[in-house]
Amino acid sequence: MGVLYLASLLLGIACMLLLDHRFRLFFWRDAKAAAIVTAVGVLFLLGWDLAGIGLGIFLRGEGTIATGLLLAPELPLEEPVFLLFLVLCTMVLYTGARRIMERIPAKRSEKERARV
Repeated sequence: MGVLYLASLLLGIACMLLLDHRFRLFFWRDAKAAAIVTAVGVLFLLGWDLAGIGLGIFLRGEGTIATGLLLAPELPLEEPVFLLFLVLCTMVLYTGARRIMERIPAKRSEKERARV
């Protein structure tokens, strides 16, 4: 039971990557740029976490579904994996929404032309 959270995060990452692959949204559109954005995003959020831990704001909660392994005081193994999932999910949602939004004006202008 101690790896349930980590396994869930890894499954979520796999699902996001499958979505990304299917629609060519992020990594499968431009792998180099996606790797840079992902690394910068994870490092920024990890720095944010470390600052919060250093100030005593963020504390590790006890849970039976977590591994209990710490990378640093109050920084569980699952945290960087969660941050990777967060960045990946955000970028897949952003690029997908942007693709959808790019198609809306084209459809709207076709309807307007039909009325005229």
